[in-house]
Amino acid sequence: MTAETPRIPVAPSRAAVVVVYTAAMCMNGLDSTIVNPALLTIARDFGRPVSAANTVEVAFLVSLAVALPVAGWLGDRFGTKRVFLGALAVFTLASAACGLSGSLTALVLARVMQGLAGGLLTPVGMTLLFRTFPPHVRVKLAKVLIVPTALMPALGPPLGGFLTEHLSWHWLFFVNVPIGAAAVLIGLVGIREHVEGTEGGFDRTGFLLATPALGFLTYALGFGPSHGWTTASILVSALAGSVLAVAAVLHQLRATTPLLELRLFKDREYAAATVLALVTSAGLMGVLFVFPLLYQAVLGASALDAGLSVFPEALGLMLASQAVDRLLPRLGPRRLAAPALVLAALVFAALALPAVAENAWAVRILMFAVGLVLGTAVLTIQIAGFAGIAPPHMGQAMGLFTIVRTLGGAFGIAVTAAVVSALGASGHGDADAGPYRVAILVTAGLVALGVVWALRMPQRAPQPPVLEEEEAATV
Repeated sequence: MTAETPRIPVAPSRAAVVVVYTAAMCMNGLDSTIVNPALLTIARDFGRPVSAANTVEVAFLVSLAVALPVAGWLGDRFGTKRVFLGALAVFTLASAACGLSGSLTALVLARVMQGLAGGLLTPVGMTLLFRTFPPHVRVKLAKVLIVPTALMPALGPPLGGFLTEHLSWHWLFFVNVPIGAAAVLIGLVGIREHVEGTEGGFDRTGFLLATPALGFLTYALGFGPSHGWTTASILVSALAGSVLAVAAVLHQLRATTPLLELRLFKDREYAAATVLALVTSAGLMGVLFVFPLLYQAVLGASALDAGLSVFPEALGLMLASQAVDRLLPRLGPRRLAAPALVLAALVFAALALPAVAENAWAVRILMFAVGLVLGTAVLTIQIAGFAGIAPPHMGQAMGLFTIVRTLGGAFGIAVTAAVVSALGASGHGDADAGPYRVAILVTAGLVALGVVWALRMPQRAPQPPVLEEEEAATV
């Protein structure tokens, strides 16, 4: 922290929000990836095929997605503290149930509960955080926002492999219990309640359209690459999800009190930030999916080595929080985000160069650079995009943003997998590296596309309100 950017005086309630939010998001972020290395062990323990064990991940991802549309309404209706801590408590209890599961069916049901709670945690938690801190001090939150989104998912696979090998797969879930219990207790004591209230009744039609639409689309995008795009389950899910999504959008635009307030996209900065969340999430998740495959195709590396090859990206993201803290107030969102996206696209493209994957240090440096420059852009966009959103609309805005970002990540993986499949990679030897390199260039193109919307961001960073002396004193 420099002399030009003094620390924020944090009230006890603010400190509690930061601690509880970070703990909850770390648990949620870790759980999205920690189970993957243990699926084979879980399948063997229950005497089931690996394809059956994959339902453990399917259940979590789909149930997480279907909870997103209702998150904003629940937070406004019942209070952000109540909903957030309630979801955290359910997530913690479901984690214990996962660890205690004596059958695959019990484990899948517990993962469904985990996913439903996790789908509420992110948007309601972000709403709680952004309502607690006014726009002009949110730049300081970069250090908080980046930990669960960067470090925890990257730590998931190696930590999952370590716990499974040296303890048992049950501990993948038990690690959440003490953290979650402590976070709930801190939140009950330290966080103040905020009930925004809702106008009109619950939008049942919107719920019945948007919820299954998001679930179907997440299933199709997430599992089309592995199950095959022409399989009946994927085709039906993609078609049903698309039809329901169109119907949901039409209904939300006509409804007096919609479940998802799409009219928020009239805000120029928020709309640009949401589109940027889509393309940057697609690019990042796409490259993190396809580059380890290229690494294995070129070098014959193990799956663990390939997974560790992308870990420096998380370290770059951590440093990005420091960069945003210092550069955003000086340069403003537009002059910081647009060049960062250009640099990110160039770094992505460099990963596709023929000589790169053969050099372990080149891979580490470029992956670190991916995290640094793309993380700088993403954090800048997220902070600036919500500056004009009034507190009463924060829950709805955060819910929409999270939905788009989630679908963007699934879309990025699906696109890169489709490119690799269409170009005929077999996964054996250097001759097959070409399709993976093309797929990486596609992710570079997605990130470069974001520059168009980055230029729509404001020139100046959020400023303290002139007439509010108490808030102005905090910067």
